[in-house]
Amino acid sequence: MNNKTEKKRSAVSWLAELAGPRKGEYLLSVLAALAGTGCSLVPYFIMIELIGGLVGGTADKTWCLNRCLIMGLWWVLRYILHSISTTLSHHATFHVLAGIRVRLMEKLATLPLGEVLEKSSGSYKNIIVERVDSIETTLAHIVPEMTSNIVGAVAVLALLFRVDWRMGLATLIVLPLGVACFLSMFNGYEARFQRAVNSTKALNDTAVEYINGIEVIKAFGQSKTSYTKFVSAAKEGADCFIEWMRSCLFGQSAGMAIFPSTLIGILPVGCLLFMHGTLTVETFLTVIILSFGVMQPLITAYSYTDDLAQLGTIVGEVAEILDRKDLQRPDTARELPKDNAIELKDVCFAYHEKEVLHSVSLRIEPGTVNALVGPSGSGKSTIARLIASLWDVDSGSITLGGVDIRTLPLKECTDRIAYVSQDNYLFDLSVMDNIRMGRKGATDEQVIAAAKACGCHDFIMSLEKGYRTVCGSSGGHLSGGERQRISIARAMLKDAPVIIMDEATSYTDPENEAVVQSALVRLIRGKTLLVIAHRLSTVADADQIFVVQDGRIAARGTQDELLESCPLYKTMWEAHISVKDNDEEVA
Repeated sequence: MNNKTEKKRSAVSWLAELAGPRKGEYLLSVLAALAGTGCSLVPYFIMIELIGGLVGGTADKTWCLNRCLIMGLWWVLRYILHSISTTLSHHATFHVLAGIRVRLMEKLATLPLGEVLEKSSGSYKNIIVERVDSIETTLAHIVPEMTSNIVGAVAVLALLFRVDWRMGLATLIVLPLGVACFLSMFNGYEARFQRAVNSTKALNDTAVEYINGIEVIKAFGQSKTSYTKFVSAAKEGADCFIEWMRSCLFGQSAGMAIFPSTLIGILPVGCLLFMHGTLTVETFLTVIILSFGVMQPLITAYSYTDDLAQLGTIVGEVAEILDRKDLQRPDTARELPKDNAIELKDVCFAYHEKEVLHSVSLRIEPGTVNALVGPSGSGKSTIARLIASLWDVDSGSITLGGVDIRTLPLKECTDRIAYVSQDNYLFDLSVMDNIRMGRKGATDEQVIAAAKACGCHDFIMSLEKGYRTVCGSSGGHLSGGERQRISIARAMLKDAPVIIMDEATSYTDPENEAVVQSALVRLIRGKTLLVIAHRLSTVADADQIFVVQDGRIAARGTQDELLESCPLYKTMWEAHISVKDNDEEVA
């Protein structure tokens, strides 16, 4: 119930929460802006006094120059206060934006993996970078500047009515028509802005896809086809904005022409009142001067309405991520695991509406080597990810050492389980730092020892800068096999009692695979190991092999037992041996 209530929160409510840590600076910024507005009003009173002196014939040269100098000083003070206001608001805003980005990244780390993978990396980049950056105008400018401009315009208008209420009304004659022109621009605004957001996301996604797939595109000569998709997305984005701007052109032009034209009402009404003797020259001139201080601040304030109109969508995208449901884990454990045994009982799991695991039950004894095998898409990786707490089960339970993992703090699970996925993601850091991520604070000597134990040391030393070689974005400067071996070294450095390897040696060539397998045998002694592999020869000696088919455990047992009792495993083994023999003949 609370979750549903939070989702209905307004953009202003979310923005107030996100900007809350800096509310003191924003308050000072608004106060400085209002003080600046007050300073900008003082010259108008001096102008009225100056006009009275000139019309009455009491003003001399020295007196006039003195009044002009005082007006200038007030304007200088006004701009000093304006600078202080914007400095405070920008200082606060950039800290708030940094905080929002940190909060988004922390949120992604606590979400179930399935929740994160629902959006493409391009969409996340668009929200975390561009969308969050769009909030800068609202916080840094609208809060102090829109407030002060509206207050300033209302103050000048009040002064106008005080001087002569009839001329005050005459000043507002153009207001309804100007407002109508401006408001016409907001017809269908939400739909147009949402289309612009969607086209920008599509362009980001296409650009990321094109760049990530450039190697395949070049290798298969598909550059023209792939580039056409990017061009189409770029054209759609451009057309969207051009159509939007074209629809606003008349309202914008007409509004900007009509809104500041206060003299359209003031001059005829003022002349008529003057000819009837009910308006003095002094008052007429005062009204003309004051009228210039009414509409310009309102136009400045209006320039921010576009940002306000977009606020709901922009903040809404940020709030949508922050409002997602985290993995439900307690802060402290009521009971700690007794050992490293893993047991799944009647586990069911679905991606959205499609159930991919159906009442899966299995037990992995501590200190044993276990394998998950089966056709692609059978659910092997999903089982591994559920054990690693990357997702939560929909029903059933997973226990570690007799304790349901949902009752353990997330850190307790991650400390006990080392997970090496088939993606083998490396960060754009040095080899040394990528391996060290397995254990924060590990010394260089410990990192090198882990690399040597995994058979990585020699190839790392052959790199241009050895352990100081930067891996590149997603490890792009290294081969697939090299990335896998570094990922394994990272997991070994972690020294967790449970190790899960999801196709962790799939890119490794036969010679290096033998080195890695030999290293693994030494390093997993006393640990619980779960391996997912398509190359069945790598898990033939496992203590227990689970055959997964269509989201269910079809069979379990040792290699010899499965060859006798499981037709599916026997077929897979024969196919594997046949392919292996063919590869050896070709070699």
